[in-house]
Amino acid sequence: MSTRGVTALKDHYDVIVVGAGLSGINAGYRLQTMSPDKDYVILEGRESLGGTWDLFRYPGIRSDSDMYTLGFPFEPWTGEKSIADGADILQYLKDTAAKYRIDERIAYRTRVTAADWSEADTQWTLTLTTPDGPAEVTSDFIYLCSGYYNYEKGFTPDFPGLDSFTGQVIHPQFWPENFDAEGKRVVVIGSGATAMTLVPALAREGAHVTMLQRSPTYVVSLPAKDSLAHTLRSKLGEQRAYEVIRWKNVITSLGMYQFAQRMPKAAASVLTKGVRMQLKGTDIGMEHFTPRYGPWDQRLCVVPDGDLFKALRSGDVDIVTDTITGVEPDGVRVSSGTLLEADVIVTATGLQVQMAGGAQISMNGEPVDLGERFIYRGMMLEGLPNAAVCIGYTNASWTLRSDLSSRYFCMFVNHLTQQGYAYGYPTVSTSMKGSPALDLKSGYIQRSVSVLPKQGDRRPWFLRQNYVLDRRDTKRADVTDDMTFVRASEVRAAAEDQLSRR
Repeated sequence: MSTRGVTALKDHYDVIVVGAGLSGINAGYRLQTMSPDKDYVILEGRESLGGTWDLFRYPGIRSDSDMYTLGFPFEPWTGEKSIADGADILQYLKDTAAKYRIDERIAYRTRVTAADWSEADTQWTLTLTTPDGPAEVTSDFIYLCSGYYNYEKGFTPDFPGLDSFTGQVIHPQFWPENFDAEGKRVVVIGSGATAMTLVPALAREGAHVTMLQRSPTYVVSLPAKDSLAHTLRSKLGEQRAYEVIRWKNVITSLGMYQFAQRMPKAAASVLTKGVRMQLKGTDIGMEHFTPRYGPWDQRLCVVPDGDLFKALRSGDVDIVTDTITGVEPDGVRVSSGTLLEADVIVTATGLQVQMAGGAQISMNGEPVDLGERFIYRGMMLEGLPNAAVCIGYTNASWTLRSDLSSRYFCMFVNHLTQQGYAYGYPTVSTSMKGSPALDLKSGYIQRSVSVLPKQGDRRPWFLRQNYVLDRRDTKRADVTDDMTFVRASEVRAAAEDQLSRR
């Protein structure tokens, strides 16, 4: 449990940030530096900061984005690895929060269960569960930085016969402490970043692992350490070197994404050629690494220093591409008729998507369906006053968009204060065609289309997967574009008029 943080909540804050992960810490820094006159608090439902990096404890947990772009722009990443281990990322978050005294603004074990906007009072009322019982707190603004998945429940498909399995079933989101993999036969079901991480890690711990995937994923091997970064640090210093490498990685990843979008067949050829080189000299077929979809229809999986391929070459790991017909007491039966014998089944089958950390959002006591709202500049919701939600990129590091969102949120807050407005909200002025805010074809996204807000077909309602252009537009943004603002005097006049009509 954290020894720092808020011990007693005030009745009211200017700004409430929900969630103390990457986005929440980033928001705290931007509020302190861009809106220093605003009193804010970060509400965190768990006992520690860190979000994803504190929650996940499975073997090998690491980033699937480089730390020069996943790290904060204001705090250089100085770790040895560019593709970093989870424990190092968590320590970086803790150190950053302590350095800027953001951790002193966090109220731990404080979960938001509901948030209601009152037009009459021009403020939000948040219903909380706290260590001392239920509570309420009000604020002028809320910023939801709680991510987009359920921390309490992962996703596991309904595998027939799973209850009959005599071994251990584990979801990576809830990894047991002191798990001993030595000598165990482990079937890892999944083909995403979690499975790609777990498989070589469990093999290193002495397990024989079978990676069972329904369909292949695009995989790219990258060095765990960035040699150029180490060279530049000695010549330019930590901050300058960090900025150079950050931009180098932004441009490289954006270039690859654009290549994949414009020339998918050529991009697929490049990616599969890299895998073919990794598998040279083995009898492992390319059918296990040739997806049926185009590159970046789902996120690419990064394997640092080719660790997955090394594990496959060692003989400690098998890969099977097939569908499951059922789970039996001794293992998993696949459509080919083969029984994959197992002592442990790991269901690396994805996340349960949810918005606002599961809190019920309402206006004047009426529930708000976030999935029916358009999202503005990738962060504010149509018709929802003084509120924003942090959603990262699908084709790049989460923090890149998170920081842009926090910057814009502070610009919005400052504009209201300077102009004397009580509240503001995005307004759709002309009809638009809607599409999912997250444009991946990954299963966990497709299962949750109705939960996620919609993006429009024009700016500022369209989410571009392009940090370079988004960064430029954020700096030049007109905070009055497609926005409605209301002054406190207008609210009072409306209330008096309503009373006079009674």
